[in-house]
Amino acid sequence: MKQTRRGTAVTTPTARVTAARLAIREARPRRRTSILLWAAQIALAALFVSVAVPKLTGSHQAVQEFGLIGAGQWLRYFVGTAELAGAIGLLTPWLAGLAAAGLAADMAGASIINATVLRNTTFGSLVWLTVPLCGGCALLAYGRRRQIKGLAAAIGRYGRPTGPGLTGSHQPSPGDAGTGIIP
Repeated sequence: MKQTRRGTAVTTPTARVTAARLAIREARPRRRTSILLWAAQIALAALFVSVAVPKLTGSHQAVQEFGLIGAGQWLRYFVGTAELAGAIGLLTPWLAGLAAAGLAADMAGASIINATVLRNTTFGSLVWLTVPLCGGCALLAYGRRRQIKGLAAAIGRYGRPTGPGLTGSHQPSPGDAGTGIIP
């Protein structure tokens, strides 16, 4: 039970999930901003799917590019999977901000690799594509910042242990009343 200003409330897992959904819903931007963000999210999702599929299917160009990087083909699968997951996340309302932040980090890494490791190859010029994509994803994540905060708060509320005497490490605290633990 939780004491509030209006009275005593019983907190159940279902109530926590409902409260989390309400917190995320309250973090939604205004209508015009929301429409612009969704248009950008759909366009970026389509772009990232079209970029991720060749990496996952093993197209000759993707294999050659990641071969020049020198980290092995596992990186190609990892990046392709991350980009595909990010594209799916952009189309998921409650994950869109987090997905945009992840894709911004992915494009930052791609920009660094293109500017340093691949600079003298035909793939080095892709830096002019990855830098604006990084900026676009970062702006999208910024536009969804309240949603990211709401998601983090919901996870924080839902992920905490419950019950008397439980701390973050799930260990009883010395001196907790009624638990029988003596300091």
